[in-house]
Amino acid sequence: MTVENIVEFRLPRYKELPDVGLYLEQVTKYINSFLEPLGCMEITPSMISNYVKKGLIKSPVKKQYDASQLAELFFVVLAKSVLSIDNIGIMFDMMQEKYTHPVAYDYFCTEFENRLFYVFGIKEEVKPTGVTNSEVKSMLDEIITAMTNVIHLEFCFSSYHEHEDK
Repeated sequence: MTVENIVEFRLPRYKELPDVGLYLEQVTKYINSFLEPLGCMEITPSMISNYVKKGLIKSPVKKQYDASQLAELFFVVLAKSVLSIDNIGIMFDMMQEKYTHPVAYDYFCTEFENRLFYVFGIKEEVKPTGVTNSEVKSMLDEIITAMTNVIHLEFCFSSYHEHEDK
């Protein structure tokens, strides 16, 4: 992972997610291709199957995953570094009570990128998205801050080890 990777990083927005069902292997490749620049997050088919078994992600229809499941999986992969699976499920429930899938996911993407760019020094400040204030939004903001800080710390330690090896 390099800062250049971070500058180019972008999560797909809800309307950009595939509108045709993807099979398990396709889902894995699709999500990992977007998260690869972060250097520390990856999902496997068995992880996805476990999330379905635990009820965190709804079961695929005819073995195919839709846009809402992809959006949830992006969040799970990034959030699992700072939250338990149970708390991720609670967060999903809280968000679904207040927001539609597209609104919640697109907000998450925008705020994640804003904070990621901030912690890597690409942006000088984080300007909040939207004007609504709620407990759910505040909690999501804190989760995103924790996620991006973990990614930045992984980058710092990786850079340190690379320097030490030379």
